[in-house]
Amino acid sequence: MSLIKYILIIIIFSITTAYPNNDIQFQEWKKGFKKVALQNDISEETFDTVLANIKFLPNVIKYDRYQPEFYEDTKTYISKRTSTKKVLKGINFYKKNLNLINTIEKNYNIEKELLLSLMGIETNFGTYVGKMDILSSLATLSFDERRSEFFSNELLILLKLIENKQIDYKTLYGSWAGAFGFFQFMPSTMKNYAIDYDNNNYIDLKNNNDAYASAANYLGKIGWKKQQPCFYKIKLTNNIPKKYLNFSAKKLHDKKKLKYFRKYIANSNLLDKRFDNLAVAIITPDKDIIPDAENLSPAYIVFENYEIILKWNRSLRFSLAVCTLKDKFNNEL
Repeated sequence: MSLIKYILIIIIFSITTAYPNNDIQFQEWKKGFKKVALQNDISEETFDTVLANIKFLPNVIKYDRYQPEFYEDTKTYISKRTSTKKVLKGINFYKKNLNLINTIEKNYNIEKELLLSLMGIETNFGTYVGKMDILSSLATLSFDERRSEFFSNELLILLKLIENKQIDYKTLYGSWAGAFGFFQFMPSTMKNYAIDYDNNNYIDLKNNNDAYASAANYLGKIGWKKQQPCFYKIKLTNNIPKKYLNFSAKKLHDKKKLKYFRKYIANSNLLDKRFDNLAVAIITPDKDIIPDAENLSPAYIVFENYEIILKWNRSLRFSLAVCTLKDKFNNEL
């Protein structure tokens, strides 16, 4: 067992005793959160009705502390999410929905391969959207201290969407983190980017029409550039200054034009010279799970489009997996 897994297991075990009076504490939190909700123009009727049956979910805290991004090395993470089986399932899904997907690609200028990749990784093409009670999940994560402010804001946004009758709260089942639908939108993403594509006065993110249009709209609005590169896998020379290595997804630092980094890339002859003047960063994603690692492999040159996927999900390995699966679809469709 790796050290990082051992540490995470110890943390998870401690969670089971971290909230000895969680029911009492959770109800106290709920009373306080109600005051915040009312101050943010959520009606008392909506709050009492929608959150009447929410519960503290200990498993949600465990999932939060033991995400695959925290312990799976890059090779394992990517291979699990970009298998031949996944590609074949995506091709079959595309053939069944090609008119819609092609129309969305044309209207929003977002490659169908990228949309298929995101849907495939997020929900296995809509076959697994999650079974967690999203309201209880968000309430649990709001109650928890690790990212309370973020999840409290997401819960407030969701309550406002429900109050405005944009979403039916009885259908809100999804991921442990509160994400919903075929592309796993958080409430803030729903609010800002979801689209009623079929004009039925209701946004249904478990419907291909609304889900695909919403995902394409989101990618376009946050800056995805069609037919631009995402990343190259590279071999670094030993003399590269360590300051250029990124192993955190929070913010990529020390970006330079690709042509500047060529002297530190042993296989630079494989990199397209058309992109020499584009700003790039170097990532070594396994160093965040092996903190003392000196190995410079795997390493990647990443472009602006890669950072756009980071806005979707702030994980170095998630973004690599999305772009890898996209490339596999490029070769098949």
